[in-house]
Order: sequence, then C-alpha cells, then structure tokens
Amino acid sequence: MTTLASGSATLTRDALAVLQPGFTGTSAPDWLLRRLGEGLASVGLFGRNIASPTQLGRLTAQLRAERDDVLVAIDEEGGDVTRLEVRTGSSFPGNHALGAVDDVTLTREVAFELGRRLAECGVNLNWAPSADVNSNPGNPVIGVRSFGADTDLVARHTAAYVTGLQAAGVAACTKHFPGHGDTAVDSHHALPRIDVDGSVLHARELAPFRAAIAAGSRAVMSAHILVPALDPDRPATLSRRILTGLLREELGYQGLIVTDGMEMQAIAGTYGIERGSVLAIAAGADAICVGGGLADDETVRRLRDALVSAVRSGELAEERLADAAERVRALARWTASAAASASAQASASVAAASASTPDAASASASASASGGVSTGLGAGAGTGTGHDVGLVAARRALTVTRSEAYEPVGEPPYVAALTPVANIAVGDETPWGVAAELARLLPGTETGSFAGGDGEDVAVAALTAAGDRRVVAVVRDEHRHAWMASALDTLLAARPDTIVVEMGVPQATPRGALHIATHGAARVCGRAAAEIIAGH
Repeated sequence: MTTLASGSATLTRDALAVLQPGFTGTSAPDWLLRRLGEGLASVGLFGRNIASPTQLGRLTAQLRAERDDVLVAIDEEGGDVTRLEVRTGSSFPGNHALGAVDDVTLTREVAFELGRRLAECGVNLNWAPSADVNSNPGNPVIGVRSFGADTDLVARHTAAYVTGLQAAGVAACTKHFPGHGDTAVDSHHALPRIDVDGSVLHARELAPFRAAIAAGSRAVMSAHILVPALDPDRPATLSRRILTGLLREELGYQGLIVTDGMEMQAIAGTYGIERGSVLAIAAGADAICVGGGLADDETVRRLRDALVSAVRSGELAEERLADAAERVRALARWTASAAASASAQASASVAAASASTPDAASASASASASGGVSTGLGAGAGTGTGHDVGLVAARRALTVTRSEAYEPVGEPPYVAALTPVANIAVGDETPWGVAAELARLLPGTETGSFAGGDGEDVAVAALTAAGDRRVVAVVRDEHRHAWMASALDTLLAARPDTIVVEMGVPQATPRGALHIATHGAARVCGRAAAEIIAGH
C-alpha cells in the first residue's frame, strides 16, 4: 500500500505527486524511497539505472514495495533512443524505419512487443512515441526519431504505435507537442523557434497529435520550443495558450500533460528549473520531468518547495496543482487496470488455444509469452510476431541500391564508421553500426571510428587502416555533415567498390557500389544491413 509521511500536508503531497524525477544507480536510493512515502508518485528511469531485465524487475519491485501505485516512466523509443538496451543497441527499429515500411499493423506489433517487455520489467509509462513531422531535413535532434516528413504517414503510425503500446498495459506519452520537427536547434542546448503561420501548424504539426488523442494516448509531452503563431512570448511547455487553450480546450485532450526534461537549456538556461516548473504547472502541465541531468534529492526538494511557495504566494492556484496531482493518480489507476486487462487477455488466449488442439495451444502459448499475434493485434503479410518482430521490421525497412559493377563481399571487410557527435537524446553509450554484426557473419572483419575534422584527412586515415580490404563506410545523416560527404567523395574516388551504409535519414543521393539505407541505427538495423553485405 501507499504510505504517507506522518503529518504531511495535502499541498506538499500534491507538489511531490507532480514530479517525475530520476536518480543514479541500479537500485533505489534511500532518499527516493522516503519521497515515495511522502507523496512522490512517479519515477523516471534512464540508461544509467538499467543493467538487465532481471535487475530492472527488482528495481521496479523495490519502488512498488514503498508505493504500489507508482508510475515508473522510461524514455524507450526503440531505434536510436533506447534505455532498456542502452549497452547493446535496440532489438527494435525506430520510428523512421517503421515509417519507411509503412505498414501500420507492423508498427502496432513492434509497439506492443516493446510495451510487453517494458511491462514485464515493471515499467508502466513510456515517454514515446515521437509524433514530430520531420519537415526540416537538417533537424539535429529529431531525424530518425520521426516516422517521416509526410504528415498523414506520421499521423497513422503515431496512432498505431499508441494503440500497440497501450494494449500491452503501458501508457503512451506522445511527444513533443505541438511538434518539434521543423526545428534547426536542439532544445537540450537552446530554445528552438518555429516560424510558420497557424494554418501550417494546424495542418502539419498538430495532425499526428490529433491522431494520438483519437487513439487514446494517456499522456502527451510538451516541447521546449517557441512558436510565435501560437504564443509569441513563452515556449510551449510554459504557455497556457498552448497547453490549456490549444491542447485541452481546442483539441479536447483530457489525459496527462508531461513536460520534457526541465533541466534542458531551453528552459533551465532562461527561466531556471524552479521558476520553469511553476510556470509549467500554471500553464496546464500536470507532471514535471526532471532527472536526465539533475538526479538527486536536492532537485526534488527544490522543485517541491518552489511549487508550495508559489501556491502560498498566490502565483499558482492550489486548485491547479491539485488537479495536476489528480491527473497523475488517475493515470496510475489506468495503468493498474490496463496491466490486469493485458494479462487477462494473454491468459484467455492461451486457454482458448488449449481447448482446440495441442499444436495450436503450443503456438498460442508461445505467442502469448512473447507478445505475438495471439493478443488480437493481428499480423500483416510478412510481419513478425513476438521476439523477432523487431528484426523482421528492420529487414523490411532497408532500401538497397546496387551499381551495375557491384560484386558481393567474399572476404572480411574493413568497416569505417564516420561518426558524428551524438545528440543528448540518443547519447553516446549505445553502440551502433554494422561492424559487430558483420564480424559475426564474416569473422575477421575489422573496424575503426573516424569523427569530424577534414573529410579528406578522414578518408586517407580510413584507407590506410583498411589496407587491401574491401571498405564498408557507415554514415549517419551524411546530408548534415560536410566533412562526412567529403570523406565519402575521397573514399569512393580511391575505392569505387566501397559499400555505403546510411543509418540516419537518407537525404543524400545513394552512392557506392552498394548503398544501404537502414533508416535508423538500432542493433537490428545493423544486423539487417550486415546480412545484405554478407549475402545472407
């Protein structure tokens, strides 16, 4: 049962209830357990908190031993942004790969299986999917995290993702409202600005969020972006016009509104996290996400006290804080009900199969255990089920272009990874590329990483390291990095048989003897590309 500290005021409990803090370590620290007892209702998990599914299950059980209705949130998009598999790379391709396949049944299946794995570990709120329309090819933070640049495509896959994830009993948190796709600035570092008129915003940016709301998305995450057509003065996270006027009143959304990380510089560098959190709740947000960078008890105390002081000074209405806290608790109630429903559905599926034939019962039990089609989500032609659905999706997402002179790889190649600086959302902990998978298929494969500087110098270094081996050049968003394009020019001039693997948004013209666009850098995307290179 939930415990409350003796004598804790309702106001203080409500202030704690709207926070979604992070922490360090793979077990819950004492201060976090104490705050749960005092009224904290949510905890955010990051890659630093996860060593294995078993360990994660122990951690979430530890949290629920203190508060049984705690919301355990995670930033698990699959693809490039993974916390569950931060040290190995994701078993699921990200949104851009799913958009490239454009099979909504497959998207639902991928989201369901990802959700099933999260639920199995005790996670019940996922800060996903990204519903941003990647209309700016130079976007430094969205890119392959988006389903694509076509509004209708993004809308239908956002809805499918929400449906699949929530069928597994995990609440979706559709982001980044009102749309982060047309930005050229990363809000982790500064405040982006979108200068388009209202008609474009309503037709393009808002359409996927309308689809998510119609699909029943239980949470929506705000973006730290300035959109003058909607509010010329305050970024979306702090704007009553956007969160209350647009999202609540115009779009009719009634679920939880969560902020993006408040320690991101778009907010922290301008307003500070305490002032920013007060303004966000006053504007209509219900939950304050913090903990990616600030992950300690002092941060929780500062934000709690800032909210309490704002109510006592009259800056923040007590009713608004109470309403926000109740929305958090309502989502916790939904997750408990949804988890029970998902479990009952899986059990019913196995029981129904058992009443037919032994073979059918075995197949249904296997599908149920792995989150497969026995859930009633259905299977489209060529889609995967259960544990293999991510690899099936990654294979289907490949775009392969061969030159007439292309010759298959017969010997272990040299993989030159042209590596850009990772954005904070992706992080630099997660391995990417094709080298590990190629080494499994072609033992003796060697690799090197080359980052930035003069493109010609990079190419010369890669060619020297490669020697007489066939070169596989792996890039990520070549179109955004002049040095990378220059390096490829030099590599291809010297070695026309070079294979190019693009693991970002494939905007540049395909080139090389073999060009493979994976539409993302998840581990399964690397495996799918390696299979093509090795002729498997």
